[in-house]
Amino acid sequence: DLFLFHYSFDHPHILAGQGSLGLEVLDQVPDVDAILVPTGGGGLLAGIAVAVKSLNPRVQIISVESERASGFYASTKAGHPVFTECQSTLADGLAVPLIGANAYATAAPLVDKVVCVSEEYIAIAILRLVEMEKAVVEGAGATGLAAVLQGLLPELKGKKVVIPLCGGNIDTTVLGRVLERGLVADKRLLKVWLTVSDRPGSLAQMCKLFSTAGASVKDIYHERAWLKSDMFSVQIQVVLEVRDSEHAAELTRIISETYEHVQFYNENAQ
Repeated sequence: DLFLFHYSFDHPHILAGQGSLGLEVLDQVPDVDAILVPTGGGGLLAGIAVAVKSLNPRVQIISVESERASGFYASTKAGHPVFTECQSTLADGLAVPLIGANAYATAAPLVDKVVCVSEEYIAIAILRLVEMEKAVVEGAGATGLAAVLQGLLPELKGKKVVIPLCGGNIDTTVLGRVLERGLVADKRLLKVWLTVSDRPGSLAQMCKLFSTAGASVKDIYHERAWLKSDMFSVQIQVVLEVRDSEHAAELTRIISETYEHVQFYNENAQ
């Protein structure tokens, strides 16, 4: 018996089949201005680019990758496929170290722009899709929305853009962690350490302050043994749920004005 092996990422027949997604887009959204395509091995990008550009050359085809797995971006800079070391990323479905030769040769002349998104905005994109679309999408499938949320494509404002949500293969335990990371990145979780007097009523007074400001206490932890201040003080670590970045800024101001010894979590210092 004879068997025919088709390389699942780079065989011309596979690329052609993936181009059917582009045909569906043109059929359902004939006046589309741009399509944001998640890119790993490049097969989906190549197929969509050929199908769409052959029927409507004015449609922009934009490749989207993770900053931690940017093989197509590196290859376009070099002018040929190059090996790119991939780091751990939420978009693990796109973590392909070497783009396919056929995919690159097909897609490179047709792609209008290549952008790379941060892990922070991939997490926010997954969160947005769960909250607003009630859709569970893996990191690779959320990169297109992440590019928009990160502000990498300002030229598309006011235009009709299609973002394929290609992939829902995300582990439930990972999803929970990603959603929390998304809330932190979206400035909707605020972490603060503050030192208060270790006497009856201090904790109630602190919680009343948070409640009055419209924040909910998600987590709280007391530290007495490793505190270097006086014996009658306690350090409290609190995680607060807030509405948005403006609410977080307002709460930060209120806490800073109320307590002398305060430290807020700074993601940029990590």
